[in-house]
Amino acid sequence: MPAVTVENPLTLPRVVAPADAVARPVLAVTTAPSGFEGEGFPVRRAFAGINYKYLDPFIMMDQMGEVEWEAGEPKGTPWHPHRGFETVTYLIDGTFVHQDSNGGGGTIRNGDTQWMTAGSGLLHIEAPPEQLVMSGGLFHGLQLWVNLPAKDKMMDPRYQDIRGGQVQLLASPDGGALLRVIAGDLDGHEGPGITHTPITMIHATVRPGAEVTLPWQADFNGLAYVLSGRGTVGAERRPVHSGQTAVFGAGSSLTVRADERQDAHAPDLEVVLLGGRPIREPMAHYGPFVMNSQAELRQAFEDFQKGLLGTVPAVHGM
Repeated sequence: MPAVTVENPLTLPRVVAPADAVARPVLAVTTAPSGFEGEGFPVRRAFAGINYKYLDPFIMMDQMGEVEWEAGEPKGTPWHPHRGFETVTYLIDGTFVHQDSNGGGGTIRNGDTQWMTAGSGLLHIEAPPEQLVMSGGLFHGLQLWVNLPAKDKMMDPRYQDIRGGQVQLLASPDGGALLRVIAGDLDGHEGPGITHTPITMIHATVRPGAEVTLPWQADFNGLAYVLSGRGTVGAERRPVHSGQTAVFGAGSSLTVRADERQDAHAPDLEVVLLGGRPIREPMAHYGPFVMNSQAELRQAFEDFQKGLLGTVPAVHGM
């Protein structure tokens, strides 16, 4: 980790927060519980225990792995429905194949992102390719769920395949932090992800002892999830480590710092930074559906049972 990097970050555009930026305080640090998803791959539930008012428009995020599969062990998910939101699958290491009942999908690997707008609904499957099942190998990534506003919940489904080489690469002023902008805007630099709900998604690698302070939109929330390593967040230097999420308060900049000494298996601080403009609409969430009311949830289940969200292809190439 990570899959997309550069030898010398000082060759990249550099980002710095304005001198008059208001530092966001750290409201809370939570630790993600571990669990299993799909057919049995390990996950960490990054947002467990965090009040939704601090997450909106994000719904949930799972860190998938990091796991070194033996031959025959790689697992995915069976066919399942989605409606009313977007899934963002960011694969740091390994290979995952996606397919849906509309004929969409694709293969992502090593720094790629697949952005699936479920909208009005579809059936979907995620699985390792057959050659990975046979050989085993490293698997590590994230899946983030982003809510859609009521006006977009029944839009037509859509895919975006974002290759690792397409992400916007930036650096901190001293080159101590490498920033991968997957979606949204950072200091005027746009990531490739097209979002219905305004958000920013960044994967940052912070070298031991380095600190980065980023400008952050004042009308966005702010979250930092630690993929690996140790460090601090906020101007108050609140300690964080692997599997923890920091929730930031109001302000126009946020700060992340890596400890000078890191564990041998995690040489840098790897952190995902998220911000989004809250939708501030009622949310009804159950299983694979995210709607605005219980009545809409019931309708989603009824439509799924009637086959209106699609059917599994007779030959689906998995």
